[in-house]
Amino acid sequence: MGVILIIDDDYQIRQSFEKLLTEEGQEVLTASSGEAGLAVLRSVLPDLVLLDVRLPGMSGLETFQALREIDPKLPVIVMTAFGTTETAIKATKLGAFDYVLKPFDIPDVLKLIGQALEAGRFMRSQVDIDIHPRTPSHEVIIGQSKPMQEVYKAIGRVAPTEATVLIRGESGTGKELVARAVYQHSLRFDQPFLVINCVAIPETLLESELFGYEKGAFTGAVSRRMGRIEQAHGGTIFLDEIGDMPFSIQAKILRLLQEKSIERLGGREPIPVDVRIIAATNRDLEAGLTEGKFREDLYYRLKVVTIRLPPLRERLQDIPRLTDYFLERFARELDIDNPGMTGESKGLLTNYHWPGNVRELANTIQKALIFSRGYPIRPENISQVIEGDMILREEEPQDNGTFRQWARKALMSETGEDRFDALLEQVACVLISEALEITGGNRSRAAKLLGLSRPTLQSKIERYRIKLETSVKLEES
Repeated sequence: MGVILIIDDDYQIRQSFEKLLTEEGQEVLTASSGEAGLAVLRSVLPDLVLLDVRLPGMSGLETFQALREIDPKLPVIVMTAFGTTETAIKATKLGAFDYVLKPFDIPDVLKLIGQALEAGRFMRSQVDIDIHPRTPSHEVIIGQSKPMQEVYKAIGRVAPTEATVLIRGESGTGKELVARAVYQHSLRFDQPFLVINCVAIPETLLESELFGYEKGAFTGAVSRRMGRIEQAHGGTIFLDEIGDMPFSIQAKILRLLQEKSIERLGGREPIPVDVRIIAATNRDLEAGLTEGKFREDLYYRLKVVTIRLPPLRERLQDIPRLTDYFLERFARELDIDNPGMTGESKGLLTNYHWPGNVRELANTIQKALIFSRGYPIRPENISQVIEGDMILREEEPQDNGTFRQWARKALMSETGEDRFDALLEQVACVLISEALEITGGNRSRAAKLLGLSRPTLQSKIERYRIKLETSVKLEES
């Protein structure tokens, strides 16, 4: 949940946003003028501001500049009527996150608000490097092993430069934390930091998300829209899972790296953009080159500096410090006293191979803390979690009869290169629909239940055309 400040002299606009965003689980503050908005900002620091351009007294642009002086990292979305688009573009060039045109398209506005809140969280969330795990106040990259010392050195050397960075490592090793650490120690630390997950956004939407589009570029493009890369002008873009980026879009990323410019969909004029690129992948890019799935010229442009994150099995000596950190962190989140862990339990943790790396260790500690019921975590608590997860990975769900029958029928009904992805999409539809049903349609809570960001959930809802009132069922093949 975030705190959103609406600055608009139109009472109807303020009331509509307050109702809409409150239903989405956000806390909403309102102001009818720039002066009133600044007064609110001085007493309560919001996570996002929606600012109208036309205001009585202090203008929208004057208010925006004052907002930036108070908090340069505060995301601001400018609102404007059709006749003042150029003013909104000017505000965006000055540092606004984006602009929206009145009248609003509600799904688009909610999606943009989700992106802005996420960007604000990433910019404000400090990533520390191996502080004392007993006093964790921020997210931390922990490890004193030799492989992690090399990671710290690499961050320190590359962060102050403008070099493109490629972060490689298995899933769950902490690639996003390292990307944020590079950003926070860079010369662009007070400028935007936007995360683009190249897998979470459907291929049909990824290009417009990244590069934006001009009015009339395609059916439904009723106005000009800036892409995420333009939103990050002056700052840093983190392209997560770039190894899965569609081949057709790789050429445009290459142009961005080579020429420092982009073109919106439907546009003909190059738009200069000043962004630093940090990319990450768990894929074997070299195999992608051989298979023709990844461009060789982009590969060499990305790997100016490569930071390799070691899997947890290669730094088992870091597990005790990681364990202490997660115990303290999750005990605080669960609002319970930290019960600690027996030495035998810690020994059990260091003898496991951790295929899910640090993310799996964190989940294990959190679950074991719940199962221990306030007592020191014992080996049986650890075994209960690890063995339970292994059962879920290696065997079928509890309702295995129905699910296995469906899977068998589906697999035997037809074949095709895209069949596996199609079946996964059906299962994803069921999971998302059930999460929406459980939360009464609240997308923020449903995203948390699924372990997704709200923008990622929204993109999947749009991709699968999921409606709350529609019951999604596995097809009977």
